[in-house]
Amino acid sequence: MKVLIVTSSPNKEGLTAACGEAARQGVIDGRSRARVINLNEFEIERCAVCEDGWGPCRTEHRCRLEDDFAELQRMFDEAEGFAVVTPVYFGEPSEAMKAFFDRLRRCEATKKDGAKSVLEGKPIVSVAAAGGSGDGAVHCLAEMERWVRQLRGEPFDFVAVTQRTREYQTETIHDAMAAMCRPKAAESTMPISARKGQRRSRKPRRRIRRRKPSEQAAG
Repeated sequence: MKVLIVTSSPNKEGLTAACGEAARQGVIDGRSRARVINLNEFEIERCAVCEDGWGPCRTEHRCRLEDDFAELQRMFDEAEGFAVVTPVYFGEPSEAMKAFFDRLRRCEATKKDGAKSVLEGKPIVSVAAAGGSGDGAVHCLAEMERWVRQLRGEPFDFVAVTQRTREYQTETIHDAMAAMCRPKAAESTMPISARKGQRRSRKPRRRIRRRKPSEQAAG
C-alpha cells in the first residue's frame, strides 16, 4: 500500500511532527511505502470563491489558482491510504490544512456519475495533536471527520493526542497505521447457523519434558 502522511506544522520538533513520525514507522512496520509531506512547505492559497461562488472546481474538478494545489491533488490521487495529522488551533485544524481541504472538497466532493473522489474508498487515519493546552482535540477531529465523509473516504481511526497522552497515543498512531496497511483477512461465506455447529480445531499441546534429577545436577 502506498500511504501519504500529511502534516501541517512549522514546528519540526513538536507534537505534530512526533505523531507524523509515529505514523511513518507504523506504515513501515506494516510493510508498506510511506511518503511524508508538510503542507506548510507548499504554497496553498485560500479558496477565492470564484465568479458566482463556483469556478472550474465544480464542473472540471480543478482549481484555477496557480500554486501547489494541483500537485498535492495528484499526490492524493496516487496514494492508497492516508494519515492526516494536524496541530489544533482554537479547536480546529491548522490554517494550512483548512485551506487545502476547503479547496479539495470543492474539486472532489462535487464529482458525480461514477467519477471518484481522490479519497473515495481509501482508508484514512485522522490525528489531532493539541500540543498547547490540550483543549479542542475532539472538536478538531469532528471537523476532520466531516472532510473524510464529504470526500467519501473510509475512516479507519481518529486519534486525539495531547502532551500528557503523547507517550501512549503515538503508539496508538503507530499501531493504527500498521493495522491499516495489513491485507484484510478473507471473510467466511459460511452461514452463521452452519458455523455454530463447527468444532474449532485445537492446536496440539506442547509437552515439556521434565528433566530427571540426575540431568538437572549435570546442567
